[in-house]
Amino acid sequence: MIKQQFEEAQRILAEFIGNPDNMQKIHAAGSLMVDAIRDGNKIISCGNGGSMCDAMHFAEELSGRYRNDRPAIAAVSISDPSHISCVGNDYGFDFIFSRYLESLGKPGDVLLAISTSGNSANVLQAVETARRRNILVVALTGKDGGKLAELADVEIRAPHSAFADRAQEIHIKVIHSLIGFIEAEMFQH
Repeated sequence: MIKQQFEEAQRILAEFIGNPDNMQKIHAAGSLMVDAIRDGNKIISCGNGGSMCDAMHFAEELSGRYRNDRPAIAAVSISDPSHISCVGNDYGFDFIFSRYLESLGKPGDVLLAISTSGNSANVLQAVETARRRNILVVALTGKDGGKLAELADVEIRAPHSAFADRAQEIHIKVIHSLIGFIEAEMFQH
């Protein structure tokens, strides 16, 4: 059973790598992010559960350090528990990300929206808010992409699998690729 987990993960990763569109989409997403940062804007990330952990990991690697010493990059995840509990209590859980974007998002920013199903109501609400505020959207999805697939400027979809964990494994690899791309474009030219 343990070995089967790794074999399934290897198969899903090979399927993802085997589709050249995925590499083009990662490049396109990274380019949007680099352009935003160069223009003095920021990247805001969000997701639920494990996807929130991925959103936090993405932001901290940019604002902190990934592989090399370099200036901090403007990135933040919507993960403040006091904000989430306040908005969840006052407006409902569907608005925990969108209210944050209303307060701190500005035209030219990029939202990294992560949902393995592509149908998380609060992530979709955030994307709707991003659209109204002229914030570009990069989406990490799974399965069939859900509603999020149609709303994103760039959608990067993990191959279909029965459970969210395989999509999350692809997402973290995409996140590390994006961070590496951003660092290379910003500081190694």
